[in-house]
Amino acid sequence: MEKIVILDFGSQYTQLIARRVRELNVYCEIHPHNKAPQIDENVKGIILSGSPFSVRDENSPKPDLSAYRGKLPLLGVCYGAQYLAQSNGGEVLPSKIREYGRANLTFVDQNHCLMKGVSNNSQVWMSHGDTIKTLPTNTKIFASTHDVEVAGYEFLNEETYAIQFHPEVYHSTEGTRLLKNFIVGVCKCSQDWTPNSFVESTVEELKNKIGNDKVVLGLSGGVDSTVAAVLLHKAIGKNLYCIFVDNGLLRKNEFEGVLDQYKHLGLNVKGVDAKNKFYSALAGISDPETKRKAIGKTFIDVFDEEAHLIEDVSWLAQGTIYPDVIESISATGGPSATIKSHHNVGGLPDYMKLKIVEPLRLLFKDEVRRVGRTLGLNDSLLGRHPFPGPGLAIRILGDITPEKVQILQEVDHIFIEGLKKANLYDSVWQAGAILLPVQSVGVMGDERTYEKAVALRAVESTDGMTADWCHLPYEFLAKTSNEIINRVKGVNRVVYDISSKPPATIEWE
Repeated sequence: MEKIVILDFGSQYTQLIARRVRELNVYCEIHPHNKAPQIDENVKGIILSGSPFSVRDENSPKPDLSAYRGKLPLLGVCYGAQYLAQSNGGEVLPSKIREYGRANLTFVDQNHCLMKGVSNNSQVWMSHGDTIKTLPTNTKIFASTHDVEVAGYEFLNEETYAIQFHPEVYHSTEGTRLLKNFIVGVCKCSQDWTPNSFVESTVEELKNKIGNDKVVLGLSGGVDSTVAAVLLHKAIGKNLYCIFVDNGLLRKNEFEGVLDQYKHLGLNVKGVDAKNKFYSALAGISDPETKRKAIGKTFIDVFDEEAHLIEDVSWLAQGTIYPDVIESISATGGPSATIKSHHNVGGLPDYMKLKIVEPLRLLFKDEVRRVGRTLGLNDSLLGRHPFPGPGLAIRILGDITPEKVQILQEVDHIFIEGLKKANLYDSVWQAGAILLPVQSVGVMGDERTYEKAVALRAVESTDGMTADWCHLPYEFLAKTSNEIINRVKGVNRVVYDISSKPPATIEWE
């Protein structure tokens, strides 16, 4: 399989580079700069990412690029461009004015291979505190901006290019065009990595890997575990055993609804009602991390018990996706890659001794949805909002009781169903309600009340790494608030969370 390798120097934008490459239907992988992969005939080109470091820092990344230079097309972005200059005899100095924000390209070489189809004066995004003062010999500038003479340059007689701006970000309006010029034009990638091709190759790979072994999968009802289950079912059929645990912290009617949905997909699913075990494990616990650990441990106990009822299981399937894998890798010399546990498993003990299979570990979230559509899953399932693994436990601030869970389920149900009826659900990335550990005075029917307050939260995002609060219509919020207070006994106040991430997080715990 053709691929582009991205060497990561710790930039916040590295995942965006990968997403842009994938959008061109070309497979790519991110690797820490100090753990570069072996290069084989499938690698068509190398991209060097940006970095929070300055190339002048003593501890900045200084990879040996001799395995690639002159042998494969190479593109240095921002830090990558400065490192190529500095390590080859050029000079990088601090900018007198920090070069951050929008700029406009002017072509020094309008016919340059990376500039084909890019407009003169095209907007690009700068984000660096250093600038290239002197280029190495044997190089040539092909693009500049008003403030940056060396915005783009190349090494003569080899396919090594460097740009000081970020083509991967939204503000570089023709950045995808430039990346395509490199990936398709220079690297000669064939753009044949599609959801269809992924399904075909993965099903074949799973058949060969698993053979006639049995696989157990913990379903969460979310997009990732569902697509993983359908993909595995396509490969191994009846040898896939799915377990869906009701931890008592799901949304209203979700346990029954999800089981019914899976029935229509032809999956072999066993529903396990373990509400009381989880409530017992959580009794009296208010600390968020302690709650998470109690839920994780209880899930392991329940899951292990159920898995032992299936004879001769060899594999545990997980819905791990590519951001989970990337986030477990340090780009600055930390521990090697570790596989993130399924979000409901919380880390499996050694005594389970199951081999791991993760059919989605190469995909970003939007790609998982595209693969799901290829597999025939409906949009209502694929468009479901993300829901935290610990469920409503981290949306109830303080200790957990069945009564609090029931109150929050009712509030959440009114909010989510209201979003759907108002045709707002699909424009929101994630929404939910939070039960606050405060009571407030209210008036109902001329009588004083002293009841609970809830907060509503709705955000828009692409991957959950950053998020903005949604500007929901006032009329909708007013109607929802009124309905919650009138219909949910024990709640007399509703507030709306208008915090963005950062500095806040999406969930409150």
